[in-house]
Amino acid sequence: MSIITVNNLTKYYGAELIFRDVGFQVARGEKVAIVGVNGAGKSTLLRIIAGQEMPTVGSVHMARGARLAYLAQEVRFDSQRTLLEEMHASLAYLNTLRDEMTALETALTDSARPDHDDVMERYGEALHRFEHAGGYDIDRRIAMILDGLGFTTAQRHEPVARFSGGQKTRTALAAALLSDPDVLLLDEPTNHLDLAALEWLERFLRDWDGTLIVVSHDRYFLDRVTTRTLDLAFNRLDGDYPAPYQRYLELKAARLELQLKQYRAQQEEIARTEEFIRRFKNSQLSKQARGRERRLERLKTGWEGGSGRTEGLVARPEQQKKLAFKLGSNLRGADLVLKIEELTVGYERPAAVAPQPALLHIPDLEIWRGQRVALMGPNGCGKTTLLRTIVGDLPPLRGRVRLGSNIKLVYYAQAHEGLQMDRTILDEIRRIRPEIKETEARTLLGRFLFSGDEVSKRIANLSGGERGRVALAQLMLLGGNFLVLDEPTNHLDIDAREALETVLNEYDGTVLFVSHDRYFVDAVADTIWMVRDGVIEVFDGAYSDYSATRDAAPATNARPANSVQKRETARESRPASSANDTRAFNREPEREERRRQRRLAALEEEIAGLEAQLRDLAAALNAASATGDVPRVTSLGIEMVEVQATLDARYDEWATIAV
Repeated sequence: MSIITVNNLTKYYGAELIFRDVGFQVARGEKVAIVGVNGAGKSTLLRIIAGQEMPTVGSVHMARGARLAYLAQEVRFDSQRTLLEEMHASLAYLNTLRDEMTALETALTDSARPDHDDVMERYGEALHRFEHAGGYDIDRRIAMILDGLGFTTAQRHEPVARFSGGQKTRTALAAALLSDPDVLLLDEPTNHLDLAALEWLERFLRDWDGTLIVVSHDRYFLDRVTTRTLDLAFNRLDGDYPAPYQRYLELKAARLELQLKQYRAQQEEIARTEEFIRRFKNSQLSKQARGRERRLERLKTGWEGGSGRTEGLVARPEQQKKLAFKLGSNLRGADLVLKIEELTVGYERPAAVAPQPALLHIPDLEIWRGQRVALMGPNGCGKTTLLRTIVGDLPPLRGRVRLGSNIKLVYYAQAHEGLQMDRTILDEIRRIRPEIKETEARTLLGRFLFSGDEVSKRIANLSGGERGRVALAQLMLLGGNFLVLDEPTNHLDIDAREALETVLNEYDGTVLFVSHDRYFVDAVADTIWMVRDGVIEVFDGAYSDYSATRDAAPATNARPANSVQKRETARESRPASSANDTRAFNREPEREERRRQRRLAALEEEIAGLEAQLRDLAAALNAASATGDVPRVTSLGIEMVEVQATLDARYDEWATIAV
């Protein structure tokens, strides 16, 4: 049963179309991801579902009585309530239930009431809802959620208005989880969460039995939490896939590949038909030429034939524009890129103020040419402080940092502090390379998805993702052989993150970076520096190897002895051969040939059925495409991919047996 129904939503901002005719249903308990490039309208769609914004056209219907909680990307807390007070304030639903139960308990003291039985029934229902929402266990639930999201005991008594932006977002997330809604809408919930909090949130949402709709660029998170993916692209709902993120990518790629094959085959057929018409229109075959001309016209206009199937042109698959750049340096540096010697990092305070404790103590560490090192750890553990010490922005409290000879270090700051807010995008590029011509600068910016008048936008007016792309363009122009990157994937959409992964893997220099994006870390890093309790642990290998090693139980590689013993016993108890066995063996080739012929016949019959099924699906797909039925197009495309895979397997088996 659907808890949310989205009907033909269209949204404009002024004359700008965000999306058109978006429609879908969400069942109770589903975990749904909305994906798409920055600007596709994901956050807008969430706000419309949450009732925070009105669509230009269309409607959203919620099941009667369903409660909804919504986490926006940016939150504000202006009151002076403490964290604990905010948590209790988020429990308005429970407070209302408690008041209702108190009133009903008072009414039940009058046993002579004519509606006593009805009051008792209502009290039982309210009590059930109160218990299901954890009303009698609220203090433990508050502590569990705040601990999971990384709040300290001291922070629970601090005013939320004094928190950082990231802490306020975590406060709003905690309040949304605590309210135990029927539907939870989360817009980038993993922003500002460290590794421990991310993994806790994944476990919480997997075990939670409510309905989730989430926008996130964290691919690990999507794979571990969601079971369905809605793809917003080209101002529409471009696909609805019954799968988490990685499987969605496979299904989408297969659907686009199939669509491209169909498009090319149809274009070849159209070209042959047009050539036939041209050659024979005024010959003895003119009747056949006119017939083909009519069929071609019906195909181009989308004509429904007597079979009820809609003929129409197969659209060429659309492709999103992607980042296209390379990083490199002509300068070859020393093999030893970085050497850290008994380093302590932190912030010095004036003598009149109590000293700030050191954040990190680092023994001797080295980075060698070509290494990709990921620095990971909890929020506030000193990762950015260490990077700023390495690049020279902060002096070390103790020890020293040494760069190898001919090492050119280029730093990508998390908050893009290097960008000058009063300049335009074009100005910022030419500030790094004054000699570059405007046409060359525009061409370069086009590779970072800036075109036309966009290059004249001021940095101060750009989104976080746009600023990130400008910073990446500057990174390319600076051409260092040692990149130090602080959260380079922040604000980038998934396509941009994947492009950056490819660029860094092709880069011939050395990389040290901080990131909370586990997928990005796993794709790029060959060494993990994990911060724990003020020290760095070094792991040689990818993040997935590190995670597997960390999570492995002692008995993981153990094998049950009894299963091996049973197989050995079975071999030992096999009876010896006899003359009858020899005669049976002599007749075996005849039996094998009969089995082969039966299997070939069965395969030929199955192949014919699969080919017919594929033709029917292709006709249905064309019909659905003509009517703009996105869910139907997606499901038919997935089914065609699966049928084609089965057909290919049967052809391979037939070819093997027939030889």
